[in-house]
Amino acid sequence: MAGRQRQRLLLHNAEQLVLVCGRREPFLRRDGARSLAVLRAASLVVGLDGCIKAVGQADVIRNQFSEATFERIIDCSGKCVLPGRCIFLMIQRSSTASRSRDMILVLYSALLAGASYMEIHQAGGGIHFTVEHTRKASEDELLGTLQQRLGRMLRAGSTLVECKSGYGLDLESELKMLRVIERARKSMDVGISSTYCGAHAVPKGKTATEATDDIINNHLPKLKELKLSGEIHVNNIDVFCEKGVFDLESTRRILQAGKDIGLQINFHGDELHPMKSAELGAELGARAISHLEEVSDEGIVAMARAKCAAVLLPTTAYMLRLKQPQARKMLEEGVIVALGSDFNPNAYCYSMPMVMHLACVNMKMSMNEALAAATINAAYALGKSDTHGSLEVGKQGDLLIINSSRWEHLIYQFGGHEALINYVIVKGKVIYENERCESMSSY
Repeated sequence: MAGRQRQRLLLHNAEQLVLVCGRREPFLRRDGARSLAVLRAASLVVGLDGCIKAVGQADVIRNQFSEATFERIIDCSGKCVLPGRCIFLMIQRSSTASRSRDMILVLYSALLAGASYMEIHQAGGGIHFTVEHTRKASEDELLGTLQQRLGRMLRAGSTLVECKSGYGLDLESELKMLRVIERARKSMDVGISSTYCGAHAVPKGKTATEATDDIINNHLPKLKELKLSGEIHVNNIDVFCEKGVFDLESTRRILQAGKDIGLQINFHGDELHPMKSAELGAELGARAISHLEEVSDEGIVAMARAKCAAVLLPTTAYMLRLKQPQARKMLEEGVIVALGSDFNPNAYCYSMPMVMHLACVNMKMSMNEALAAATINAAYALGKSDTHGSLEVGKQGDLLIINSSRWEHLIYQFGGHEALINYVIVKGKVIYENERCESMSSY
């Protein structure tokens, strides 16, 4: 009998329990993203295996389970419980040395002064600047930086993270970054989806065709070998499909080769120039495409039909002063819209609550749509919506508790998440407890 079995955690009597989904939907779009599943005066149970065992009205859960069976009980009266967020980042050395930090600020100042992203990139800044410092860094240095960043993301409510390589470009450095991601996966509580992004830029001294051939003939076979041996676990493949970087045909070749060794396609597309990346992704069966500031109308329709998620990155459009992605058109056409932070030297943001706020203000998404995009749809973009992204029986017990009677305060209070997030929980274990968070019960 369930009521007599040992359980890990009881979250009791939440003012709002935001399930997001209630019928095991793999994603939400159109009306589904506008109206989320929310229970009031509700409780949730996480078992010893870290998965959710029961969700329902507080009095029903109280009658079903004995309090004596729980390792921990948290009274959530006047508070809200939500699924943990998903966030996207690339690991790099760029901000770990003082000289590198100073140069990053110089490059940022150049952006503010009107230089374009590609002008900085072609002048040796941007990706190539970061590659130089990442290649020099040891695995331990990169791991320390990554762990510090993951810790900050966890405290901001992100429990599932996509970590990318892409600042190595040569095989040795790319593998170094992927090993660092693997070490972080094994040493930290946060969930990690690993992405190989060796086609993030064309290495100095090579043409795009030469870089493409190197990736297909050398990088990917080595990744396949290491995956089969269990040394590293890579989930996704990414390419920066862009004018002056990798053209459509090179992108097609790399993505198809990655798909052939079992990697999920999740790539940069239509960011600075219209490249027909969305059409290509739909054709190849991509799980997701990021950016899409310059996506075509035909590309939007193709993504909707292919159930290819659009990972929109409001921090990037904001910081690089790009045209905002057409979130409203995508939503109306039935595209699965996800949100990500795009944490990297150009978009230095740890906070998914701030990302959601920017999505609502700058991309005209509703708060419900933004929450769906940052939870179940972001999990779908990583191929993990069967285990993450909503609070449903059988899913992993990753969630956060905010000290407010309405969940919308997490988005409304721009930059205020540090005072709102009371607990961050992974697999039913409290990973972060903020004892000084402010009560918002009067709002």
